[in-house]
Amino acid sequence: MEILKILHLLGVIIWIGGMFFAYMVLRPVVNQQLQQPEMFKFWQAVFGSFFHWVWLSITIILASGFHMIAELGGLGKLPFNVYLMVALGMMMMMIFIYVFFTAYRKFKRFVAAEEWQSAGIVLVQIRVLIGLNLIIGLVTVAIAVLDT
Repeated sequence: MEILKILHLLGVIIWIGGMFFAYMVLRPVVNQQLQQPEMFKFWQAVFGSFFHWVWLSITIILASGFHMIAELGGLGKLPFNVYLMVALGMMMMMIFIYVFFTAYRKFKRFVAAEEWQSAGIVLVQIRVLIGLNLIIGLVTVAIAVLDT
């Protein structure tokens, strides 16, 4: 069970830490240092790299989480805070799936077509959704920590 907890935590750290870095550190610097279209090309490359890590994190989080739930006796035997963490985690995953398969794909198409205004609109949508996921992730971590 301890190895599962470590793997789970590493997946969470990579995902939430990456969002925090991108949103709170990288975004303000990029907005200050780069102009369109370089900024859009930069974000396309960053998202392309980071989203691979998010998929890996989601895989690790789901696999370790479901194994830990099974070891605890299944969904019927979990305390409320664990249900809450599962629900929030699933919400984060659904938001990411939307970002990846809808918003990010649109963003890439607009960048490739050099439709900078449309790329900017979609980038704002991605930014808002990543910000929302960051908040949900931090709340989920707080729930986990307060339970220990």
